[in-house]
Amino acid sequence: MEIAKMNYYFTGLLIVLMVLLALCVKPAHARNEYLNEYGVRCGEVDFRIEQRDQDYNYSDSNTNEQQNFSITFRKYLGTDCKTSKENVAIKQQLELMKMCGRVNSNPSLAHNENFRLLVSKCRGVTPARDTTRPEDDKSHWDNLKDDFKKENPDIKIMGDKILLPPKDYKMPVPE
Repeated sequence: MEIAKMNYYFTGLLIVLMVLLALCVKPAHARNEYLNEYGVRCGEVDFRIEQRDQDYNYSDSNTNEQQNFSITFRKYLGTDCKTSKENVAIKQQLELMKMCGRVNSNPSLAHNENFRLLVSKCRGVTPARDTTRPEDDKSHWDNLKDDFKKENPDIKIMGDKILLPPKDYKMPVPE
């Protein structure tokens, strides 16, 4: 009776594949979704020049050379190009509306050469203030938590203050 033997070729192949996979993996990078074009492509034009040399090994040993020049145009199906570009422009404008308040409130950006384009895009944009926020500057969660504390005064809630043991509490001694 033969006991199953380990196949070293298969194991070696697995190790080589794992090493290649580890070397080929690229890191994931964060991106701003509003400024991304989501792969909006209207079409592509491709130019190509090819040269083929073929030797025929018949009785007279002829050589055949061919040169080709080709132009290829690809039109992608889906939303038309104008609508796709407008959608990308709208997404970028919405992001600028959200962020221009911060840019305009920081005067040091206007003097920094690296932010020249951003400052020029935000010039004259004054964001509308959100008037639906309550005056006490508390979040809805804080209001719910305060109501719960009024209804249950004997319950200690984490996050109100640091909970320390009383001064007369004796800590257990390690063995």
